Amino acid sequence: MKKIAFYDTKPYDKESFDAVGSDYEFDYIEAKLSAHTAALAKGCDGVCAFVNDDIDKRAIDILSENGVRIIAMRCAGYSNVDIKAAKGKITVVRVPSYSPHAVAEHAMALLLCVNRKIHKAYNRTRDFNFSINGLTGTDLYGKTVGIIGTGKIGRAFIDICKGMGMKILAYDPFPVENADFEYTELDRLLSESDVISLHCPLTSKNTRMLNKEAFSKMKKGVFLINISRGALIDTAALIDALNDGTVGAAGLDVYEEESDLFFEDFSNTVIKDDVLSLLISKPNVLLTSHQAFLTDEALSGIAETTIENLNDFFSGKPLKNEVCSK
Repeated sequence: MKKIAFYDTKPYDKESFDAVGSDYEFDYIEAKLSAHTAALAKGCDGVCAFVNDDIDKRAIDILSENGVRIIAMRCAGYSNVDIKAAKGKITVVRVPSYSPHAVAEHAMALLLCVNRKIHKAYNRTRDFNFSINGLTGTDLYGKTVGIIGTGKIGRAFIDICKGMGMKILAYDPFPVENADFEYTELDRLLSESDVISLHCPLTSKNTRMLNKEAFSKMKKGVFLINISRGALIDTAALIDALNDGTVGAAGLDVYEEESDLFFEDFSNTVIKDDVLSLLISKPNVLLTSHQAFLTDEALSGIAETTIENLNDFFSGKPLKNEVCSK
C-alpha cells in the first residue's frame, strides 16, 4: 500500500479522502508543506498539497531526497510550486476541474451580498436593528459584467449572469471558439463594466494586473469580485480605489498575502498585516477565506480526481493532469 503525506489537513479533507482513498495510507499532517516541513514526508511515496503550501526548490529537493516521487495538488492552481525545480525529480499533478459551478456560485453570492449589503443587514437584525437606511443596492439586471478569464469557472459564471439578464463582456488571451458571448480588449472591459469578476489563473504575466493604472480606467462605483488568486490585484491600489469611490464595493475570496493566514483561526490573535486589517475594515468590502470551492460536490470531485492521478502514476499510465515545466 502506497503511503501519502497529506499536508494542510482539515476535517473536511480527511472525510472526503477517506471515502475514496482506501487503497492508500494517508499520513494526515496539519502543517503546511514547506522546506521546514518537507522532511515529515520521509518514507512516503508521495505528498498531497494545497494552494497555500510553499513548494519551492528547497522543499522539492528535500522531498526528492526522502524518496517522494509525486506531488499531487488537490487544487487547480499550482503557482505555489516551483515546476522547473521539480522537473526530472518529482512528478506534479493537479485537479484541473472539480466543480466550476461551486466557485462560480460563490462569486455570484459575493456580488449579491456586497450589492444588497446582506452581510450588513444580517449584523443589524441580530441586534434587533431593523432599519434599512444605508442598505440601498442596484438592479443587476441590464448591467454590464466584465469577466476576465473564460475557462470553465468563468463560463459557468457567465451563464449565471446571463440568467440574471446581465450584459457580458469577456477578456481572455486564449478565447474559446464559437463563444455565445462577446470578447473584447481588456481596456474596453475595464472602462465599460459595472461589475468586474476575475476567473483566471495566476501567472508571471498577469500578477497585479489590476493595479493603479487599471483602476484609473474603471467606471466610478464598479463592483469588483475576485475568487481566483489574490495576487491578481494590487491590494494597495485597491484600497486607494475604494477610498476614492472608483470601486463601489469588493467581494473577495482571496488575498494577496493569504498563505500564512487563510484556513486558520486567528480570532484571538493580533494580526500584524496592516493592509489586510485596513481592507477588512472597509464597510463596502466582503472578504471570505478562500472558500469558493467548499461544497460537498467539489470536495468529492477533488478527492476522486486526486486518487485517479495517484492511481495512474503508480500504475505507469499516462498522466492527463500532469503539470509540466516549459
